[in-house]
Amino acid sequence: MESVKQILIVDDSRVSRLMARQYILSMHADWIIEEAASGEEALQKIDSYTPALVLIDVNMPGMGGVAAAEQLRQRLPQAHISLLTANVQTATRSRAAEIGVGFMEKPITEARIAQLIAPLEG
Repeated sequence: MESVKQILIVDDSRVSRLMARQYILSMHADWIIEEAASGEEALQKIDSYTPALVLIDVNMPGMGGVAAAEQLRQRLPQAHISLLTANVQTATRSRAAEIGVGFMEKPITEARIAQLIAPLEG
């Protein structure tokens, strides 16, 4: 029997958050999904919530995704964390690797989400 997973989707775009949520729930209707619109909000959420997976946009107002991912990595060492961005620069990919987080190109698609959640299934 599969255990229920907690997911945190961090993106200033409500549409992006809703798309990611819809794709995840279409594959795992019982998973618990929280959303945050900023890096600061994501860090507040994990005070009372321990996600197995964090999807985090790179470009957001306030604390950007890379800075937030660094702090999330420190506070959630077991979580799968992946940066999401349409701005595919080598420097961003390199920084993601340095801090131990994944990297996914936008746009968010069902296939890309399936690939990200695959390690949690099993």
